[in-house]
Amino acid sequence: MTLPRWTAYVALAGIGTLLVSAIPHRIDPSEDLESLAQPTFPRLVVLGIDGMDPDILREVVAAYPERMVNFARLIAEGDGILDLGTSNPPQSPVAWSNFITGRDPGGHGIFDFIHRDKTAYTPVPGTVTAGESGHFSLPGRWEFPTQEGGDSNRTGKAFWTMLGEAGIPADVWRMPINFPVEPSAKGVSFPGMMTPAVDSAYGEPSLFSTNPPVDRLGDEKVTQITVRSGVVRTNLLGPNNSYEEGHPRTVTPLNLYVDEDAGAVVIEVAGSSIVLEPGEWSDFVPVSFSMLPLGMMDMSGIVRFYLRSITPELELYASPVNVDPTDPISPVSLPEDAAAELAEGIGLYYTQGMAEDVNALKKLMLTDAEFMQQAQLVYTERERMMDFALDKYMAKEDGGFLFFYYSTVDLCCHMMWRHSDPTHPFYDEVIATQDSSEWSGREGSTWKDVVADLYMKMDPVLGRIRERVGEDTRIIVMSDHGFAAYGRKFSLNTWLLENGYLVLNAGKQRELPSDDPTHKNVAIYGMNVDWSKTRAYGMGFNGLYLNRVDREKEGIVTDADAAALLAEIKAKLEAVQDGDTPVILSAELATDIYEGERVDEAPDILVGYNRGYGNSDESSLGRVTAHVLSDNVGGTFNGSHLMDPSVVAGTLLSNRPVRLDDPNLKDLTVEILRYYNVQPDESMKGRPVLD
Repeated sequence: MTLPRWTAYVALAGIGTLLVSAIPHRIDPSEDLESLAQPTFPRLVVLGIDGMDPDILREVVAAYPERMVNFARLIAEGDGILDLGTSNPPQSPVAWSNFITGRDPGGHGIFDFIHRDKTAYTPVPGTVTAGESGHFSLPGRWEFPTQEGGDSNRTGKAFWTMLGEAGIPADVWRMPINFPVEPSAKGVSFPGMMTPAVDSAYGEPSLFSTNPPVDRLGDEKVTQITVRSGVVRTNLLGPNNSYEEGHPRTVTPLNLYVDEDAGAVVIEVAGSSIVLEPGEWSDFVPVSFSMLPLGMMDMSGIVRFYLRSITPELELYASPVNVDPTDPISPVSLPEDAAAELAEGIGLYYTQGMAEDVNALKKLMLTDAEFMQQAQLVYTERERMMDFALDKYMAKEDGGFLFFYYSTVDLCCHMMWRHSDPTHPFYDEVIATQDSSEWSGREGSTWKDVVADLYMKMDPVLGRIRERVGEDTRIIVMSDHGFAAYGRKFSLNTWLLENGYLVLNAGKQRELPSDDPTHKNVAIYGMNVDWSKTRAYGMGFNGLYLNRVDREKEGIVTDADAAALLAEIKAKLEAVQDGDTPVILSAELATDIYEGERVDEAPDILVGYNRGYGNSDESSLGRVTAHVLSDNVGGTFNGSHLMDPSVVAGTLLSNRPVRLDDPNLKDLTVEILRYYNVQPDESMKGRPVLD
């Protein structure tokens, strides 16, 4: 069956048989080199490492040369570690779209994780098209859903599509912002970041506990359980049922059999039985959820469990329900059977885009150390996947292009940065000084070293690629953006309120502090804002919009007034200080920095925050919080890159000289096409990169 398009819209509610670990057939290195000898098309391999910062990479290579030998070699062969110009704003969906299309956001239309509905002033996903849902009534409580929208919002042809049209083999593995999957005519295409789970868009985990925190009981994915005669009977939540009135959650029975004497729990779900001891992770198991009676329509998925403890409390974590690659509800590869072929080779695997479960740590379903255990599972799975990808690639006598993506550095730095930075307001010395050697594989390491250790984990990945593809293959290592501390939150909507650009209705006030017992969310949508007096509002992590006539539903700013108003707001934003520190380095007008047919859809101003600062999660969703500036503490990203592009440049390395002093993501797109003598699209503005 086809995945209902409503899945994509769940993203905003959270802003996020047994597996057999078979080793794929190894190709002898001599076979690799033999197949490399005279391919029809030259080989080019791009390793995409999300969030790898050039300055941090330089520091880690210098500090740990014995553990960064492969990066050191690549640095010596090329022109060193180069800063790679990122997108504006430097958000992953924006940056990877720049790379995919060779265009800036004015051309591809992805401006932020979060766009806005200009009629309702509500947040909507940035990467999929807006739409509407409806239904036809059926007998009883059933209905047949109808959907519009939910397709990719990105425009511009993907470079691997252009390669395929020219007859060039191209394999693309876990490319971000590649869902729905864009095919490769002569290769495989797998999606990465922004690929939904079955039960949610970004993936929502579950926690079953005999004593969950009281403040978590309102979360439907936190279930209070009771052990009766050693047995727990509960349910695993699936997707909402769009075929039933009210769209209730689907469930599948989940039974736990507790043996305290043996120190183990038997988990029964969907015909599978798993035995876990505390601290142990299961493999993925298939599950299904009934959408219509009598088995007329079931939705399949896969899930894995982690037993946190048996005593004094029984606590069990369950991953988000991922798409089952052997029985996908929507394609998670093209050709479609490539996903099942991969599962046959390496076992069931994470298909959701953000596999490292940041939401579990945000919601305290896992501790920091447990989150890193889960991230390690993803990392080792990626190793098996990359070996499988290299097997397929090296078996191609006609050569061609290969891209492979790692999210390890980015998502782990988002959540663990605070432990590496004693100046961060959320720094925890107790956690920072705990031993991390079991995870890092480096004797004496602590969580304070976590950022450096994450970079060191990328070195054997690069080494494995080099071993397999040989010395004559061109290799590029690149990242979409860099990384920095995120210690102070700025609330753009609250700033606009205080400066008179956003006006609340009579009797409405901004939010009280979050620790106030009477705290309630106050958002710009609903009945809170007086749009007859409001000239500007914020939506998304870096976006500011004018309330424009003939664009917004209740717009008041005319074209004649817009230029002066934008100049005024720009100047004031760039003057904001936190003590002696500038908060905002740039407030760029979209019309000044973008080109293409979709510039009119962009935010009017792109707010570029200084290192250490960023728009708060709350304000990015349209809320008007208590304070303009506050410390970034609690369950959110504590390292980030949603800042000015100048402070979070990406990384570029190659085993060939680079001809540009200032390469950017769009240049890489043109370089890949040029390497295969494919003419770039006229909308692509990049320059060739390699000599």
